[in-house]
Parts: sequence; C-alpha cells; structure tokens
Amino acid sequence: MARIRGRDTGPELLLRKLLFAMGYRFRLHRKDLPGRPDIVFKGRRKVVFVHGCFWHQHPGCGVAHVPKTRPDYWRDKFARNRERDARNEERLREAGYDCFVVWECEVRDERLPGKLREFLGPATAKQGRS
Repeated sequence: MARIRGRDTGPELLLRKLLFAMGYRFRLHRKDLPGRPDIVFKGRRKVVFVHGCFWHQHPGCGVAHVPKTRPDYWRDKFARNRERDARNEERLREAGYDCFVVWECEVRDERLPGKLREFLGPATAKQGRS
C-alpha cells in the first residue's frame, strides 16, 4: 500500500484540468485544513475531495468491493476511511467551508461540469496582464 498515491492521481488531474478549463482557479492540498482537501477555493470557502471508489467504498459502484484476501482487515480499513472522511468534512463545515465529493467513476461524467458550477457558482473572469 506504500505505493498508493494520495495526490496527483489520474482522476484528480482530470478534475483539475476540467476546473481550470471552466475558468476556476484554486489551491491544492492545503495542509492547514482538516483532511488536506484535494482542491481548495479559499475565497469561496469551498473544497472538493476526489475519492477513489475502492478506497472510500463508493456505494453502488462496482469497483467498491471487499477483497477476498483478509476481508476483516479490509472491512475495518474501509470503515476507518469513511469515519475519517466524515470527521474531516464535519471539521471543515465547522470552519465555514462547504464540501463537495467527486467520485473516481464520476470524473468523466458529462453532468459533472454542471454539478461543479452549481456548487461553486460562476467562475470569475480575470483580466490578463498587459
């Protein structure tokens, strides 16, 4: 498991490209916020987490299965992951942030840009330097 990346994953990179193309600007993995959110919109007080369907056990997703080897270990691990996610989201809400979770299987969904725009509001158009 040491080789499992926690940042700059394929789904996260796709989402970042999408957000940038939509005109949003953001910060990454802020260490001073609970759970180190993947994408942070500080001025909007909003954060986006990109969850892997397997590691965070996306309900109803075919990728979210329990391995046959050591199933008790994996059930406990997944339960701890979900508890940690809930705890971090609660702490962020207490700090005044709104949270949005994008699941790995949703990154290529054509409805995602609309959901993001609804969550984030309109992108601000900044003038380039001359």
